[in-house]
This record gives sequence, C-alpha cells and structure tokens, in this order.
Amino acid sequence: MTDYSYISILMKPSVLIIGPAYPLRGGLSSFNERLARQLMQEGHPTEILTFSLQYPSFLFPGTTQYSTDPAPKDLNIKVRINSINPFNWIKVGLQLRQQKPDLIIVRYWLPFMGPCLGSILRIVKGNGHTRIICIADNVIPHEKRFGDQAFTRYFIKPIDAFVTMSEKVMKDLTSFTSKPSLQVVHPLYDNFGEAISKQEARQHLQIDATTHIVLFFGFIRKYKGLDLLFEAIAVLKHQDFFTAHPVKFLIAGEFYEAEQPYLDQIATLNIQDHLILRHHFIPDSEVRDYLSAADCVIQPYKQATQSGVTPLAYHFEKPMIVTNVGGLPALVPPSVGLIAEPTPEDIAEKIKQFFSSDPSHYIAAIQEEKKKYSWQNLVKAILSLSHSK
Repeated sequence: MTDYSYISILMKPSVLIIGPAYPLRGGLSSFNERLARQLMQEGHPTEILTFSLQYPSFLFPGTTQYSTDPAPKDLNIKVRINSINPFNWIKVGLQLRQQKPDLIIVRYWLPFMGPCLGSILRIVKGNGHTRIICIADNVIPHEKRFGDQAFTRYFIKPIDAFVTMSEKVMKDLTSFTSKPSLQVVHPLYDNFGEAISKQEARQHLQIDATTHIVLFFGFIRKYKGLDLLFEAIAVLKHQDFFTAHPVKFLIAGEFYEAEQPYLDQIATLNIQDHLILRHHFIPDSEVRDYLSAADCVIQPYKQATQSGVTPLAYHFEKPMIVTNVGGLPALVPPSVGLIAEPTPEDIAEKIKQFFSSDPSHYIAAIQEEKKKYSWQNLVKAILSLSHSK
C-alpha cells in the first residue's frame, strides 16, 4: 500500500532559513527557530544557516552574542556564515547553489549585512531554481550610518519577493523596489512557554508580590525611549502618584549603548525607589517569568517599525502602553492598551489612566486580538510569494 502522507511530505518545497539562530541569542534567533518549527510542522524539510561570525566584537554593543541556553535538539542548524569574509560568502554561495533548496527565507534587519547576504544570494540565483523571499525587519535602520542605502540596494537585487511586518517597513521598502511584497503581523512569540501566575513569577524574580509592575523589556537603545520613561516616572512622582499606587517599573534588558547616562539620569531625577533594574541579557528560559510578573508592558519608543515585544505581550496576555510612533499604534487597538504621545507628560498620563481603571477588562480583547498573530499566516504569505513572478 502506498503511503500517500509520506509522498505528500516529500513533495513539500524544501526551505533554508538564512539568519541568526542558536548559538546566537536574541529575538531574531528565537523568531527564526520558531519559524523553522512551523515549516517543519507543515511538512517542509527545513534547515537554518546561521553565522559563525555575526558581528565583529567592536561593532557588537552587548556583552556576548552567544546564548547560555542548551542547543535545540529538534532543529537542523548549520553554523557557516562569516559576515565580514568575502571568501566565505563565495564558498557558502557556491554550496547553496549546488544544494538547490526550493526556497530560501532570508532575514534583513541591518544594512551591515547587505554585502554578505547580497553576495551569497547572487551566487545562489545562478542555479536557476531557488526562490528567495526576504523577511524585512528594517529597510531603513533606526540608527543611520554611511553606506546604508547602497548596502540595502545591493542586498535587494537577488530577492524575488518580500514580507514585512509593519506598514512603516512596507513604505520604506517601496522607495527601494517594486518587487512583490506582503505585510503580515509579527507572529506571537509562543515558544517561551505558557504564562504562570504573577505570584509564582515574582517569587522566581524575587520581586514583592504586593506591588504593581510595569515592564520595559528588551535591549536598551536610544530609539526605545527609556529616558522618556524615566522622565515620565519623575512627573508621576511630582504628582504624588506613588502615594496612592504601589507601582514599580521593571527594566529588564541589556544596555546596547552607554549605561552611565541612564544611571546619571536616575540619580538626577531621584527615581531609583520606583525602579527595579535587571539590566542584563534575559535568557529565553527566563522570559516567561518577566512577562508573567507584569501588570502591563510599556514601550515608550521614540521611533519604531514593528516590535517583537508586542507579540510577546500578546502571548502572555498583558495590556500595553505604547507610544504613537511607527507601526506600534496599529498593533495596539484601544481595547488592548493605551497609546501615548512620545512625551514624558503623556506617557505619565497614560500610566495614571491605566492604573485608575480595571486592567482586567483588557484581557478578553487581548485573547481575541492575538488570534491574528499566527505562524500559519506568516508561512502562508511566504509560500504564496514563492510562486509570484
């Protein structure tokens, strides 16, 4: 008897994901690994090609690029790409051209990667078989540098089609290319486990269970507006907000720029009593604790495309306070959170508004809204683009 389910699996296009993955750490790695699992679940033979050298140490702002978590046992991850070695690009490109994957999904988040990835993909296209779809996180970076536009144009040339996850990136993309593209919402980060109770999470984090927690989560960079949040906390302090509301702000994430100006700002504003600082990289194994411990998640960004923190908040069913910049407001309708202008005064006002209402009324809306954030939708979009001309 013929096993038609087996034949069906064999007929599924083979997929190669190019981008960060274990042993590299961070949101891009988590995303690529979760995407690989979804593709495998849908029957696609899938592997990930990641970097042996992602950034030279002098360009990397954090403490380490590498994860301390154990390696995922269910994924085929190959460590191959050196981002600064052209001989490596040629070698990898030739290997992939011969391998002939049906589909390559490549991540693009920084123009620095343009020469490396653009060169590899140009060589791959020589096989006349492989389709290349780019998931574009940023086309115009938050922090601009010389060569950004040239590197991005070089990268775009061999790409067949694009997926973006915000209207802002889609708009930026149209200034570079008219190739087929689709906008899909950033799927939920559901690979960190299910939520646990606030009490249990706070026990793990050694945080007082009786206080309210507003969580700022993720790498700390200028565009994320942590300085605006500190000024907003000072506004709340001046208004005696904390007398009636036992609220603390949990800052969880590694500094990707100079730490001292933020520490000086905290001292100048005299707000240290209202902060819990965990300014180190948060490993995947602890993400659940931080999100579960929070009453709400705040993103006081000065500019944004999309944010990986938003789908994380949706997964753990946390209301959000976000600023009215980039793609953030489109992801946070009034039923699931509050939109503030990117000023300390309005951020402070929205924090007051959140804690003067019953936060539980957001939960049902979040549970409904999060249904849009599926990995199946992303895979469907990618596969539809792989057939476009």
